[in-house]
Order: sequence, then C-alpha cells, then structure tokens
Amino acid sequence: MASNRLRNQHLLWRAAFGPMAENVAQLEDISQKKLWELLIKTSKKAPEKLQVSTGLVDGLVKGIGDAATMAQISAEEKKKMRREKRKQYKDELNNLNLMWLDEMINSEAQLREKMSLFWHGHFATRVINSYFQQELLQVIRTNALGSFANLLHEVSKSPTMLQFLNNQQNRKSHPNENFAREVMELFTMGRGNYTETDVKEAARAFTGWGFNAQGEFVFRKQAHDTGVKTILGKTGNFDGDDVLDIILEHPQTAYFITKKIYRYFVNEEAPEERIKGLAARFQKNEYNILKLLEEIYTSPWFYDDENIGAKIKSPVELLVGIRRYLPMELDNDMAQLLFEKMLGQILFYPPNVAGWPGGRSWIDSSSLMLRLQVPQVYTAKEAVSLRPKNDDDVNMGMNTEKIVRIERNKAYVNKGGAADIKWDLINSAFEKTSRPALTDAIMDTLLQTKSRINKNIFEPYLDDSSRENYIKSAVINLMSTPEYQMC
Repeated sequence: MASNRLRNQHLLWRAAFGPMAENVAQLEDISQKKLWELLIKTSKKAPEKLQVSTGLVDGLVKGIGDAATMAQISAEEKKKMRREKRKQYKDELNNLNLMWLDEMINSEAQLREKMSLFWHGHFATRVINSYFQQELLQVIRTNALGSFANLLHEVSKSPTMLQFLNNQQNRKSHPNENFAREVMELFTMGRGNYTETDVKEAARAFTGWGFNAQGEFVFRKQAHDTGVKTILGKTGNFDGDDVLDIILEHPQTAYFITKKIYRYFVNEEAPEERIKGLAARFQKNEYNILKLLEEIYTSPWFYDDENIGAKIKSPVELLVGIRRYLPMELDNDMAQLLFEKMLGQILFYPPNVAGWPGGRSWIDSSSLMLRLQVPQVYTAKEAVSLRPKNDDDVNMGMNTEKIVRIERNKAYVNKGGAADIKWDLINSAFEKTSRPALTDAIMDTLLQTKSRINKNIFEPYLDDSSRENYIKSAVINLMSTPEYQMC
C-alpha cells in the first residue's frame, strides 16, 4: 500500500502540478481529504483575466486602416501591413503563453489551472488572433470547475471556436458542417454516436452564429435557417443553443466527457462499469465538474497502486512541475517557449482540432533525451544548443536565425546558470533527514513510480563535497531520469 506522502503527491500531480519544495514536508501527515479540501478552497476565487490585448476594435482591420484607406494603397503595402499584424498577434500570444505558465507555477488555484489545461486541450483551437485566444482562455478558466453545460455553451459562442471551425461562413443558403461535426465528434459525444443526418441538421441550426469586428458573438437572423430540423431523434425549429441542449440531454455526452476526464487524470485504462456510474451521476448533478472531480479524487480506487505513477507527464506538466519544486528566476522566460516547442506542446498551438493526443505520444527517442536534459539546462554552466525545426507556424514568431543568435549570446544558459534557484528552500525540506537516509528521502519526494534507481549505481555520480551539494546533485540527477517523467 502506498505511503501517506506518496498518496498526497499523487493527488497533487493529478489535481495540480505537483508539490512545491517549501511544503513537501507537510505531505507526511496531512490527510488526502484535508489536502483535497485545501485544493478546492484555493481555487474558489474567480480568476483575474490574463490580458495581452485590450480589444479587437476592427479585427484585422486594426492597424491596417479602414476600407477607404485600404483602397488607396498598393497590394504590396497591404501584404506588409497584414504581415506586421500577424507578428503582433504572435508576440501577444507568446506573452499570453508565459503569463498562463506563471499562473500554473505560482498560483494557489492549482486545481483550477490544472482543469483549465485539460479543457484547453479538449476545446482545442489554433487561431493566431491573440484577442480571441485571450477571451476564450478566460471563459475556460472561469468555468473550469463549474458546469460543463455552461462551459460548452460559452465556448461554442466564442469567436475563437467559430472562426477556427468556419461557422462564420455557415449560412442557410450554404450550410457549413465543420462546426456541428466537431461539436458532436470531439467536444460532446464521440464518433459513432450520431448520424450524418444529425450533423447536417445541426449545421442548419447553427447557421447565423458568428462574430462581429469587435470580437463579440452575434446571431445573424438573416443567415439563419428557420426550417424544422430533426436532431438525435428530436424535431423542431431549433437554433444552436437548442442543439447543445439536446446533445447534453443524451447520456452519451456525460459518458464521453467522464471517460476522457478519467483517462486524463486517473488512468488510460478506464473500467467500463466505473465510468458508467460516474457518468450517470455527472449528468444527474447537471454536469457539475467539481462534483465529478470530487468523486474521483476522494474515492479509494484513485489511490490504488495501479494508478500511481502510471501517467506520462505532458510537456507542460513536466516544465511546470520542475519549476514548482525548484523555485527559480529564469535568465530568459522565452526559453520556456522553446522547451514547449521541442517537447511538442505549445500552449494555444494544438496540432489540430482534436488537441494533443497525450499518453505515449509524448515520448519518442528524441523527445525523451530532451526531457532528460531540461533540469540540466536550468542549472548548466555553459550554453546548451537547442535548435528546433524552422516551422514558423508553430515557432511562436521565433525563426531559426533568432534562436541561433539567442544560443550564441547564451541568453538561455550562461556561466552563472540558466536560472537562479533558491536551493535553501529545497535543503530545508530535508534538514531533519539523516545523511544516510538522504537519497531515499529525495527519491520518495521526486519519484512516483514503484521502480527506484539503484543507489549503488546512482550515488557515485553525486557531489559529496557538502550536504547542500549532495542534495542539489541528487535532485537534478533524479529529475533527469525516465522515472521522473511519470506521475
């Protein structure tokens, strides 16, 4: 049976982003119930908006000029203006990315931010417009622990989603099925639980849903199909909100969302009967997300050995978890964007509308080697060359030439170290641990897996010149193992 500390660390890695150095000692005695109550309490306050853009004004016309002005300038000038606007959006998205990472690392609202990361991947969008992404993120963070029904309605009306899935072009004369299809297939029911006719009829109901130049949802009556539609066995003069309500009434929606949450937060192996029971109660509780999470995190089976250390950390979970345990000031915050890119998870840049597949897809031969290097980079004494492929669509506006220049200037890692780490907080966590017991204590704090590193092989590589150096080298080396990639 897992120790109390291990069970608490399990809860913190799944419901949050792992423990902080200054509070790991408290995990020996606190109960899982008390820790869960603390996670809820610290996430109750409504989140402050992470703001990088004050408004859209006139969409892409902002910074380009009105129609009359545009008519007077050359095609080349228009192209240049649009290129400059695109760069501005990328810069703002980079800032939004870093601001959200900082919340994940430092905010007390760990439960909310962790659940927001899940919904960010569930409602995946890849839109360069920073204002749209900013507003969608606020919707997600505000509703992350509330009602899935409310979250679904609000996300579906966000300009980000409507633009990404082409519903701005969905009119009664030429219905566009993309939005309706993805709502059913990826956001609510899953493939195989609706018919092509359901998609076509739902698309008719969503006609007229769009957004204006200020980035606000609008319902364009003249573009809406007012005819009778039949969707999932129900017939009526439905609009988009009606379709979402019909989908939410279907038991398959509760099952689909519950199973996805279970596989993300508990184990990819999801017992059928357990999922059915959780889903039935999820729907009965009017899609209350927090109640579903509470049932999961307070159930004895959540702490079964088979669920502890069974999940591969996503790149964001890995990066945030390292920085939570190693309190630090980075020489260059932009390094985190480079890590995201090379590890395969850039916030606001999912690979497609299905989001990041997760699980074993996070690991291949090259990504594993880089994962093992991350802690070393943060504490390196010399520059480490990290050079991604030159794919500017997902390069955050940083081209290869710029990245090479950063490396040459040692902006990421310099002779003083890539980061100023507050080792005193980490050392204090082990101040009551005897020297012979140090290795085991540090392993118990950092590793969630049943397997342990062979101490006879591991210890000779550690710096034994002082107690502090021993702890430092043990922490960094353990974070650089395959076992640390699991939680």
